[in-house]
Amino acid sequence: MEWFNVGKIVNTHGIRGEVRVVSRTDFADERYEVGNVLTVFPAGSKEGRELTVRTHRQHKQFDLLTFEEISSVEEAEKVKGSVVKVHKDQLHSLEEGSFYFHEIIGCTVKTVEGETIGKVKEILTPGANDVWVVQRQGKKDAYIPYIDEVVERISIQDQEILISPMEGLLDE
Repeated sequence: MEWFNVGKIVNTHGIRGEVRVVSRTDFADERYEVGNVLTVFPAGSKEGRELTVRTHRQHKQFDLLTFEEISSVEEAEKVKGSVVKVHKDQLHSLEEGSFYFHEIIGCTVKTVEGETIGKVKEILTPGANDVWVVQRQGKKDAYIPYIDEVVERISIQDQEILISPMEGLLDE
């Protein structure tokens, strides 16, 4: 089965079983909607436990969740450190020009002139736009901003991204 990370439970919050989640999803409101079922995988485990979202709210940089199956801080302690995942069947269709991280990671990045830069190994989300970390052969990683002025074409089917690099973007 194919699973996708949406967050990590980093701590408990209060005494009623609420947990703090550091999210790895652009769709927190949809993922953590009341009634949704999430699967929680303890650190290093391949076996998950399904939990139903009872409440969701945001506090500082965390998403705070309670689950139907957890009602005390002691029970919440047992899921601390777990990774929160959804099955691929739970992914929503995205509008044209939007992509899931797993669709971009692994794509080969080339310039419009045909030069291969490398493969996307990570996506950073620092603010206004995402930044793709591209692993290059024998060079430092390149940081490609996901903006219209740079990214010309994305083909998920071909696992290829064409860019028109701005001056200095690919300098070491």
